[in-house]
Amino acid sequence: MSEPAAPPIPAEADQLARMRYRRALARKKRKEREAASEVRELNITAMMDMMTIILVFLLKSFASSSASITASDDVRPPISSTRATPKDTVAVTITASHIMVGERKVVQLTNQAIPEAQLGPDKRLILGLDEQLKKEVKKLKYIAERNPTAPFSHELSVIADKAVPYDLLVSVLYTAGQNELENYRFIVLQGNPE
Repeated sequence: MSEPAAPPIPAEADQLARMRYRRALARKKRKEREAASEVRELNITAMMDMMTIILVFLLKSFASSSASITASDDVRPPISSTRATPKDTVAVTITASHIMVGERKVVQLTNQAIPEAQLGPDKRLILGLDEQLKKEVKKLKYIAERNPTAPFSHELSVIADKAVPYDLLVSVLYTAGQNELENYRFIVLQGNPE
């Protein structure tokens, strides 16, 4: 038979009691911290403020025009007395130094002319612009497939400096036409032409 274990020495018993007390105290503090971080009620006033701000932002963004021209020294569109508002379409910007699709520079111009390396075999197609427009048309068709309220409209907005050569403009429009963008809109500044 085995002998019963000897009773612990009072110092060990005291140390064991202290450890149990510390553990119990740590558990109690942890439970208090967890209870303090719980949400007991929903503050509806703060949520209403947030929803009001979002609503005002959305109303303001829908009320504003969707076409925007980045202010720059390179682009000075012609002035017109038109009242038509621009639509949200693929935007091609032609400046004296480059051609952009949206905000992305796709072709660097030299003396307002397209470099030979950027021209296709027919000397009218602009290769860098063609590549980017293919991506934009693919994206618009993808959106039109999934959202019947946003059909692919075959429209292009051209933002061009008033000093852009006609031949450059024709090349841009030819390249756009090769990518199913047949309807052109020229963006102008509203005002009285001088």
